[in-house]
This record gives sequence, C-alpha cells and structure tokens, in this order.
Amino acid sequence: MPHLTTTDTPLAATGAEGLGFGVPGYAHPLLAPAEWAELTRPGTPLHWVVLNVAAGPGDRPDPHCLEAVGRLRNAGVRVLGHLDMSHGSRAFGDLVRDAQHFCDWYKVDGFLLDRCPTERADLANVRRTTATLDAVVDGGHMVLGHGSHPYPGYAEAADQLVTFSGPWAEYRWSQVAEWTAEYPPERFVHFVHGVPRTHLKEATRIARWQGAGTIFFTDRGGRWEGRGQIGPFETLPGYWDEIVSQIGRGVSE
Repeated sequence: MPHLTTTDTPLAATGAEGLGFGVPGYAHPLLAPAEWAELTRPGTPLHWVVLNVAAGPGDRPDPHCLEAVGRLRNAGVRVLGHLDMSHGSRAFGDLVRDAQHFCDWYKVDGFLLDRCPTERADLANVRRTTATLDAVVDGGHMVLGHGSHPYPGYAEAADQLVTFSGPWAEYRWSQVAEWTAEYPPERFVHFVHGVPRTHLKEATRIARWQGAGTIFFTDRGGRWEGRGQIGPFETLPGYWDEIVSQIGRGVSE
C-alpha cells in the first residue's frame, strides 16, 4: 500500500528550518555511548534513528540496545529497524522474520530497508515487502534506502526514499531527478559522508535545492572494508553541535 506522509506544518524546501536529521545507525551503544546520548538532546530536529544491532536485530535481545532504545522512546524519538535487502536478493521470509524480531524485542516504529533495489522490474517485490512490513509494525514508518534515484514508482511504496548516500565529492556535483519535484521535501533523504566543516553550509543548501527534508552529514571519511573498522555514519560528526544549531531550534551549546 502507498505510504503518503502528511504533516500539519510541511517541511520547507527553501529554508534550513525545514530540515531534520535521520541517523543511519550509530555503532553499538557500548562502542558509541556519546552518540546515543546525543540523540535525546532537547531541541535536536530529529526525524528518526536507525537501530542496527548485528546486521539486523541479532539472534536475541541485546540488553544494551534495549536500554538505548528505551531512552529514545521516552524522549519521543522514532526508532527504525535496519533491514538489508541486498539489492533485492534477500529472501522475503528472512526480511519478515527479522522485522518481527525488531518489533517483538525493540518495539520499533518502522524500518529502513537498506540496499533497496532501484529498477522498475523489482518494484512489485518491494511493494509486497513494504505492505507486509506495514502489517507487522501496524502502520509504521517505512524508508527505502536506495542510495540513488530509483524508478519513480517507488515513491508510492514507502514514506521516504534515500535518494543519495555517498561522499561529498559526488554530492556537491549531484543532480536531482526531475520527477522528485512532484513530491514534498519530507519524502526524500540524503546521507553524505566526508563533508568538510568549511562546506557544511554549502551541503545544506544543496539539500534544500534538491528538495530533501531529512539529512545526515558527517565529516567522517570514506568507505570501509573488513573487520575492526568503523563506518562513516557510525560515529558522531565532528561538527555535530554546529549543524544542530544551524538547522535546529532553541538548542543550547
């Protein structure tokens, strides 16, 4: 079923005040306690946070993640479970099983379907998945993590689409797909790593120009491979206070 997001106060495409954060998923709370603590900071324009315990919900409830999610829920923060679609190769039953575990153990409010397909041929399967997950979470928030602009029909399959995920070197020269102009900014998400502090305002302007309502920018660098390395989105940006103040309201330093 289509997920059409509506709000009483639509996100503005022409001002930083309309932007908010979507956190792709910090490292485990034991490894990133400061990051998780910052998510309950009053005044932070936070749209949602992704929980990724161990490539999904893990094999059993994690007490540290349960505690972190409990604090977020008490603060009124929406928590999404991380589901990897593996570009369409992940078995439907495995996705539903992991989604059910996220709901049973962590009471999530929806899901980020990471590495979601982008082609028209995969749309029917993705719509089937989001419709099923919608029933599992009882009308939760669905985000499709394409990482690039998909076939336009995907816009009717979820609440939000991640239409950019990648480095600043690509983002600063990126172009938005024309069909996105038919939708309001709250339908689109941009994740950008390697954004220098000196280009933070420029990155924010690009997000506004391209009609994104949810963002996550970090100065942490590039891709990661192998064990023992932390991904760029798993730690707090070095300029977190600055960007929160830039797009937030009434945030104390």
